[in-house]
Amino acid sequence: MAQAKHGDTVRVHYTGKFTDGKVFEASVEDQPLQFTIGEDQVITDLEQAVVGMTTGESKTIKVMGGNAYGPYHDELVFMLDRERFPGNLQPAAGLDLVIREGNDLGLQVTVIDVSESSVTLDANHPLAGKALTIDICLVEIV
Repeated sequence: MAQAKHGDTVRVHYTGKFTDGKVFEASVEDQPLQFTIGEDQVITDLEQAVVGMTTGESKTIKVMGGNAYGPYHDELVFMLDRERFPGNLQPAAGLDLVIREGNDLGLQVTVIDVSESSVTLDANHPLAGKALTIDICLVEIV
């Protein structure tokens, strides 16, 4: 049976979990994730784990904090005056937004705190700095 190798396009099902076992994302109820090994389309640890696997094989990997979505940067947390928000937008903790200034592509942020005068925003990826466990099943080598 063929083993997945550098340059192969593969399809995998995965379940991503935090170290406490809580699932943050899974493909099992959806389409398998497809990527080409060596083209940096997915996190490095996942890509490397698939190398050598055969169709139908499963494994679990541990991804150290920061290796998947980068380290958490405190400097990406900032406050904005509440007046800067459009009147039709009610900021609340957990709300995801894209902030644009001028011709900027925009900055994706999550509201983490709201007070009467300000809104605290976090521009880190939601999984930045977190240790993860990923269950992988190689569905197909395309």
